[in-house]
Amino acid sequence: MVELAPGWSERTVRVDGRDVFVRCGPTVDATTPIVHVHGFAISGSSLLPTAERLASRATNVVPDLPGYGRSASPPSTLGIPALADALLSVLDALGIDDAVLVGNSMGCPVVLEAAHVAPERVRAAVLASPAGGMYNQPFVRGLWQLTKDVGREQRAMARTAVPDYLRFGPVNALRLFDELTRFPSQERIMRMTVPALAVIGSRDPMMPPPHRVLEVARLAPPHVTLAVIHGAAHAMNFSHPGELAHVIGSWLDDEPIVDDPDSPGFARVLQVPRD
Repeated sequence: MVELAPGWSERTVRVDGRDVFVRCGPTVDATTPIVHVHGFAISGSSLLPTAERLASRATNVVPDLPGYGRSASPPSTLGIPALADALLSVLDALGIDDAVLVGNSMGCPVVLEAAHVAPERVRAAVLASPAGGMYNQPFVRGLWQLTKDVGREQRAMARTAVPDYLRFGPVNALRLFDELTRFPSQERIMRMTVPALAVIGSRDPMMPPPHRVLEVARLAPPHVTLAVIHGAAHAMNFSHPGELAHVIGSWLDDEPIVDDPDSPGFARVLQVPRD
C-alpha cells in the first residue's frame, strides 16, 4: 500500500452498486479539480507522484477505476468506452461537474472517450504517453513494445505495478491490451473539441517515430499542444513527476513549456513547434 502525502485522504464512492476507491488531495477552493486516470492493468497509485506535485494548484483526485487496484470488480472486464462511462460516474459521485483529466497510457483513451461523449464535463485533457492506434498494431507488436518498456522504467515502479498486474490477471490483461492497441488514439486527438496537451517521452517504445510525432503536431487542431520530455519512458507520471507537473502547470497557465527549473539536467522538456 502506498503511503499518502500529508493532507491527502482516502474514500470510496458507489458506482453501479460497487465501491470505487478514490484518493483525494487537499481541497483547493475556487479551482477546477484535476482527476488522474491510470493506465492498463495498474492502479492509480502510480499517478500519485505527479498528483502530489499538483496538489497546491487544484484539488486532485486519483481513483482506481472499477476492477483495478482497491476498487471492486464488475462481473466482466470493462472496455475503454465502459471505463469512460465509469469515470464520468465517479465524477458524479464526487459532485464534480467538470474537471481537468490527466491520463497515462490506457488512461489516455479513457480520457479521449470521456471527452468525446461528454465534452462539457472536460475542462481540459492531458494525455501523458497516449497509447493505442496503428503504431501499436498488430497486437504482437504492441506487446513487444510494452515488454521493451519494462527495461526502461525505474525499478521502484515494479513495487507498484507487479501487485496490480497480478490482481488484474493475465487473461483480463491480454483481452484489454488487444482492445487498447485497436483504439484510434491519434485520430481522436485530431478531432478533440476541448483543449488538450499530449506529452510523450523520448524513450517510450510505444510512441511513434519522431517524423510521425511532428506530422501529428503539424496537423493537430490549434487547441492541441504537443510536448516531449527527453529521457522519459512510458510511465512518466511515476518516473518524471516533477517534469510532467511542470509541463501541465505551464500549459494550464498558458505559459511556454520549457525545462523544469527545479530538476536541472534530469530531463529536458520541449514544446514541439507546429512549423
